[in-house]
Formats: sequence, structure tokens, C-alpha cells
Amino acid sequence: MKKFNPNKNIIIILIIVIVVVVVISVTAASRDEDSEASFPQSVVNDVVGFADSIVTAPVNWITDGVASLQDLFSTYEENQNLKSTLDSYESVVQQNSDYEQQIADLQQQLELTNTLSDYDTVNANVISRSPDAWQDNLVIDVGSNDGIAKNMAVMSQHGIVGRVVEVSDNTSKVELLTTDNETTNHYPVKITATGETAGISYGVLGSYDNEKNQLVISQVTGTADIAVGDLVQTSGLGGNSPANLVIGTVAEIVADSDGLTSQIYVTPSADLYNISVVTVVERAVGGE
Repeated sequence: MKKFNPNKNIIIILIIVIVVVVVISVTAASRDEDSEASFPQSVVNDVVGFADSIVTAPVNWITDGVASLQDLFSTYEENQNLKSTLDSYESVVQQNSDYEQQIADLQQQLELTNTLSDYDTVNANVISRSPDAWQDNLVIDVGSNDGIAKNMAVMSQHGIVGRVVEVSDNTSKVELLTTDNETTNHYPVKITATGETAGISYGVLGSYDNEKNQLVISQVTGTADIAVGDLVQTSGLGGNSPANLVIGTVAEIVADSDGLTSQIYVTPSADLYNISVVTVVERAVGGE
């Protein structure tokens, strides 16, 4: 077995150091002289570059992989945030639509209140409308404490929708024009004709046609020529409702079977199915 000779190893190391120093010196001199690299210099540069690429390649690969993973996690987080935003977007849009509808209803009700300058009015919100009695009645959030009394007319948007039939301290029940209760749904009305034979005809609003979504006036009296588009209002006769409250406009005139009288179909000015805010007409100013 050969013995370890430290002197021999020291000599080898010194030779390597001398070679490296010489190469560095030659390289520096070549740079100073702005000449091309010598063959030994080229060999050393190539070896060093190759070794550097071997060392840096895994490092770069790991660095790029870490960066890609970070981008992937960032993308995932952004996608989750986008999904959360999209999930809430529809509810926000619907909420905004509801607010816009409420604002529109309030604006219409304000315009209606301004036109009823000859009457005392109380604005109210609809707080209940039973699905099984959708066409018959609804409940509003004002009552006797607010000056509401039975038989007061109730309007919504641009026209009358019904009358108060029950009153509590803080709430009231409103019977709608669409009800099929023939014992109570009788409004004395007037029709203002503007044709060749202008004038006013009178009748009774007593039913509602569900297929046509129109009110029906019967017992029409008067000599005026009624035409489609003529205005229909409350007449004030009978004392249950003030006069001149808008109900709608004439949509169709149908002669009865006897040919002597007619039924007048009326398109309501108010949306009788979409009611959220109403105005109760108390009485004429200065009247009873």
C-alpha cells in the first residue's frame, strides 16, 4: 500500500495555482491590448462557462418553478375572488332593480299626491296581500290613528284601485276594484265624452273582466256619444267616494243583448296587480 505523500500534493496544487495565475495574467494583458483571446484562455473560458451553466441550470429551473407555483396560487386566489364577486353580482343587480322600482313607485305616488290638491290625502305602504285573495283585498300600514275611515277611496300610481272596508288603529283593509264581491264593488262613475256629441254619461262600475284585465261599467245613462279613449272618473254620487278621481279610459263599448244599453270596458290607469304604495283620499278640503 502506497503511503500518502503530502509534498507531492502540495507541488500539484502549486502548479495549478501558477497555471491559473498565468492564465489570468495573460487574459488581463489580452484585454489591455484589445486582442483576441488565446487558445488557453478560450479553453478556460469555455470550461468555466460550461461549469457555470451546469450549476445555474438547476437553480434557474427551481427558481422558475417556484415563480410558476406562486403565479398559479395567485391565479387561483384571483379566480376565487372573481367567483365570489360574480355570485354576489346577481343579487346586487336585483337589489338595485328593486330600489329603482321603489323609487319609481314613490315618484308616481308623489305626482299623484300633487294632482290631488283638492283633497286631504294620506300616503301608505302595502304591508300584506294574501295570495289566495290577491284580487280581493290588501292591507296598508295606516288606520284610524292616521285619520282613515271606512269607504275612503284608495289610489295608486295614476288611478283609483279600491276603497277602505275595514279600519283598525294602525292598519286598514282595502277592497280592490278587481274583487268579485258583487255586493260592495259598485262605484258610481262618469264618462266624459269629447266626440261630436260631447257630454257626460253616468254608470256603475260593478265588475272586472279577468281575461281582458279591464273594468266593466253597466247601467250607462246619458246622450253623449262615448268613444274609445274617453276618460272615466268617479262621479261622487252616493257619497262613498269623492268626485273626479281617475279610474281609467274607455277601451271597448259592447251593446247588451237587448240592444238598448251598453257595457263599457275600461282600461285601468293604475296597475291593479303591482301595488306597493297607495294614497288614501280622505275627503274634499272643506267637505265632509
